[in-house]
Amino acid sequence: MRSFEYVRTSEVADALAASEDIGAAYLAGGTTQVDLMKDGVLAPERLVDITRLPLRGVLGAGSSLHVGALTTMEELAADPLVTHRLPVVREALLLGASVQLRNMATIGGNLLQRTRCRYFRDPAVATCNKRAPGSGCAAVTGPARMHAILGVGERCIALHASDLAVALVALDALVHIEGAGGKRTVPLTEFYLEPGTTPDVETVLAHGELITEVEIPLLPETTRSGYLKVRDRVSYEFALVSVAAALEIDDGVVRTARIGLGGVGSKAWRAPAAEEVLRGAPATVTSYRAAAAAALTGAWTVPGTEFKVELAQRALVRQLQTVSEISR
Repeated sequence: MRSFEYVRTSEVADALAASEDIGAAYLAGGTTQVDLMKDGVLAPERLVDITRLPLRGVLGAGSSLHVGALTTMEELAADPLVTHRLPVVREALLLGASVQLRNMATIGGNLLQRTRCRYFRDPAVATCNKRAPGSGCAAVTGPARMHAILGVGERCIALHASDLAVALVALDALVHIEGAGGKRTVPLTEFYLEPGTTPDVETVLAHGELITEVEIPLLPETTRSGYLKVRDRVSYEFALVSVAAALEIDDGVVRTARIGLGGVGSKAWRAPAAEEVLRGAPATVTSYRAAAAAALTGAWTVPGTEFKVELAQRALVRQLQTVSEISR
């Protein structure tokens, strides 16, 4: 076993100072940091425990909900404002993990969890550009059923795992970040990076930066939303395909549409092309099928992932129909 230094802090400034060294990493519920250390994928020289930082709580302020990064998934799912105004978020949280995990996993940790790609998590696999840049991608030629088809290419087809992130990108959530260089705010749609030529760089976070808060815009009262998760078993499992959808329908016409896709993207995937198809279109199956086709344009598949194109389209049509019925 490789030794490391363990540091526990109770103030944000102390946590930032303790993480300045390049060999330091944060520890919080939901990040899967410990799992990856046990597997030998990660080996930080210092582990900075941030679970006692004052970054917990849910506050409604104006048209947004402000969620501390250390708020647990269960706490956010139980918030009355989430239940009333953000059902898509509540459903994504409840479908994302068991009660036991939801009571431990934090919102910030969930957003920063690493991919479940079997090749990334097995150090015995030499070819993984995410773990060893320039080595190749074993998933492209190996079994790849649980991998991505959007935002990917020959260098990496690893799948983003978070259900919550799919709902939040659809809602234009903002991530508040603090680091040695000060504070900044980044839209979640820009927070995650596609693999491109650097699969090992997954987010815009600089080393030592910390998510302090997630800001979620509240949906208008007339908007109805929901989350659909298609998986191999009913008990808690990662998505083959998931859909976060929010529609505002007036007199049979879609006025606004927000769509996020999971189980198919290298990051939590926003589908602006599908949203554009729906705006001003009649709320019909024909419109929903056209939107689904637009959402999956450009899909890049390998043997084992081709089925996800049709599955994602069918799931999107089904969820749009479900949300339409809710809105009547």
